[in-house]
Amino acid sequence: MLDLAIIGGGPAGLSAGLYATRGGLKNVVMFEKGMPGGQITLSSEIENYPGVAQVMDGISFMTPWNEQCMRFGLKHEMLNIKQILKNDDGNFSIKIEGGEIKLAKAVIVCTGSYPKKAGFKGEDEFFGKGVSTCATCDGFFYKNKEVAVLGGGDTALEEALYLANICSKVHLIHRRDEFRAAPLIIEKVKKNEKIELITCASIEEAYGDKTGLMGVKIKVKDGSIKDLKVPGIFTFVGLNVRNEILKQDDGKFLCQMEEGGQVSVDLKMQTSVKGLFAAGDLRKDAPKQVICAAGDGAVAALSAISYIENLH
Repeated sequence: MLDLAIIGGGPAGLSAGLYATRGGLKNVVMFEKGMPGGQITLSSEIENYPGVAQVMDGISFMTPWNEQCMRFGLKHEMLNIKQILKNDDGNFSIKIEGGEIKLAKAVIVCTGSYPKKAGFKGEDEFFGKGVSTCATCDGFFYKNKEVAVLGGGDTALEEALYLANICSKVHLIHRRDEFRAAPLIIEKVKKNEKIELITCASIEEAYGDKTGLMGVKIKVKDGSIKDLKVPGIFTFVGLNVRNEILKQDDGKFLCQMEEGGQVSVDLKMQTSVKGLFAAGDLRKDAPKQVICAAGDGAVAALSAISYIENLH
């Protein structure tokens, strides 16, 4: 039986693994189907992590985390977890894709989030063929071409700046007249001559043919439709949490949840189920910042250590 199962390998999961193993737990496994690092590995630049003065892309930033967090005995298993169950004896069953079950005394869920869809016509049809949620992944395909970015938060503006280094022009579309990003980022965007701001606007439709996206139709402030002929649009309109593994066979969740699907936790990252902790984007009121996710993971691990010690 595992002392601790950690589900998810982003900043929260890796930090939880580091603190749990360094704190004395011997049998700790982090389940992450892909390579550890999390959603932040898709970021074009990180400049606000204390102690890391150099501006770095997400992959470069997360690379040393793996080595450091595995140093004290954390194991990584590339398995896809389907469900977590609480057993009558107080332990947990971790159901793995394919039917295998592993037992654990405590569980930290750090499954994170994924980009929301914007909901405009043609979004699904042209996803991967002109519609993208990752400028770092797909920006190169639009070198010296015009593209559009949809969104008004930090991520949207940061990625617009990143794309401005590659593309001939970036049309930044936002439904409000003011942005929700940090003032410093807004200032950089407004000063960038390659970025055109299209505010109080929404995308009505993405259109194209079998070869891919050819443009988007935008409803602007006066109600008229503007035809923006671009081969690529990048959407950054928020995140949905990955909470599927907490769903039980009866359709209910294993622990108490918030209206938006986030997990309810206290300041120790403890859920309503003893021995089950949640950290990072998945938990309620998460700021969705790397440093906060890492802090959550550390808190959850220390709480898990305390919980396991009190079992004896």
